[in-house]
Amino acid sequence: MKFFSDIRLLLLAIWLGAAVFFIGVAQSAFAVLPQHELAGAVVNRNLTILNFAGIGIAVILLLTSLLATSRISKFWLWVERFLLLLLAAACAVGQFVIGFWLASVRAQMGRPIDEVAADDPLRIQFNMLHEYSVWVLFAAMAAALISFFIISNRKFQVAEVSKQDLYDFSKEFKT
Repeated sequence: MKFFSDIRLLLLAIWLGAAVFFIGVAQSAFAVLPQHELAGAVVNRNLTILNFAGIGIAVILLLTSLLATSRISKFWLWVERFLLLLLAAACAVGQFVIGFWLASVRAQMGRPIDEVAADDPLRIQFNMLHEYSVWVLFAAMAAALISFFIISNRKFQVAEVSKQDLYDFSKEFKT
């Protein structure tokens, strides 16, 4: 059971690492690439991969949370499931709702975002949707991180080797 839990932790750690790395890639893309449109395309592509991976990993972890749950605290198991559902929902909303609206606003602009005035309603809407996208990603990362700690702190019962431990000095000495 411990090995199974370690595999689940590995999946969460991979996604969390990718999410943290994505933040660095996004900042670097805008700092290095000559046009913000190119940087936006790189960030959009990486965010799509991150969101689909988050949905897939969350679904796998939700399904595997149904296996061998007899010795696990039911409260923490349901908290873990809720957080994994939150991870999947945040990635889905980020990809299919906010991503769709961002693409729609970009298409309505008809020119590069940098050429649109800062007080233009479409630019304001784009900036607002971008902020929502950032917050949704942070919510997914927080849910994944808390789930990681819940799974990693899970106690597993070891089969009792003998009924009497001769070297247990916490018990009273009896002759």
